[in-house]
Amino acid sequence: MKGKLVHIELPAEDTNRARSFWSQLAGWQYRTWEGPVEYHMFDGEPGGAIYPRQEGEVGPVVYFESEDIDADVQQVRSLGGSADGKHPIPGVGWYARCKDTEGNPFSLYQSDPSVTMPA
Repeated sequence: MKGKLVHIELPAEDTNRARSFWSQLAGWQYRTWEGPVEYHMFDGEPGGAIYPRQEGEVGPVVYFESEDIDADVQQVRSLGGSADGKHPIPGVGWYARCKDTEGNPFSLYQSDPSVTMPA
């Protein structure tokens, strides 16, 4: 894992309200991802998105760049953290949700535009 923060996500009860807040506070402009879920991306350093909160989600989700997500998932586990298997983002890459040894959530992201949805 490179350790470079490459993406953040902000889960929201009301995505319109959240986008308005962050647009006014941070000047973010959004483009809606044409995928199977509601997802409003913004540019920045790092870039990120606002999306509908899933049950139990609180606070930002941070994504760290990975060159080999399978190896990094295994390393997280071997160091005492927890990691789900990788999940596809069609046309974009892979992600895996993880937790460090203290229970802090983070995610890994590997770019791979050739990824398709499993059949």
